[in-house]
Amino acid sequence: MITTGLSIECLIQSNFMKTFYYSPLKRVKKWSTTAAIRTAAVLTLLSSFSQMSFAGMEEGRLKAQVCTSCHGVDGNSVSSNIPSIAAQPKQFIVTALYMYREGQRKSDVMSVFAEKLSNADLNDLAQYFSSQKLTSPVRDADATVIAKGKEITEKNNCVACHTANLTGQQHIPRLAGQHQNYLFEQLKLFKAAQRADFDGTMTSAAQALRSEELELLSEYLSTLNK
Repeated sequence: MITTGLSIECLIQSNFMKTFYYSPLKRVKKWSTTAAIRTAAVLTLLSSFSQMSFAGMEEGRLKAQVCTSCHGVDGNSVSSNIPSIAAQPKQFIVTALYMYREGQRKSDVMSVFAEKLSNADLNDLAQYFSSQKLTSPVRDADATVIAKGKEITEKNNCVACHTANLTGQQHIPRLAGQHQNYLFEQLKLFKAAQRADFDGTMTSAAQALRSEELELLSEYLSTLNK
């Protein structure tokens, strides 16, 4: 376990990881087989990292108490600008916290919170929040939004990464049932190439979408999870 942790630390500090966490658009277009292989290796390590046996539900529940003021009880945020983290894939939560801790992703709040987290803390928090139930959306999308939203997700092959029901997998986040405002803001940041992006996929995918399409897509995604 210690060896795995050290291996990830070394990779995060490498130029490769620094480059691809903040993959600019020009580098997205130059995505190579070599880079893909390296990314796969990193994800394998992160997967092992997120499955270490010392991750515990009760430890996670206790450590998560400080998170409730922003992310809500059990990871269900009541603020439209703050993401719900309940039912997110465990590896995604570990990866996101790791990125904040290592400065690969920036936030006035999350960066300060994550900087003192240990590897065990990352795993415990991820174990807890990934096991919580996401609250169902309070409203349904109208037929037009549903039709156009499905069209966008299929045309842009969102389901290939985020899964058929858009609940995420491994290091890829759940989109179904997330707050519309939060989703819309993140999509706009991806389009502007201003959002930390593990391998450049989202930055690239957002380029073809107009602002109104991003807004409609975020509305559609926020009403899923019934």
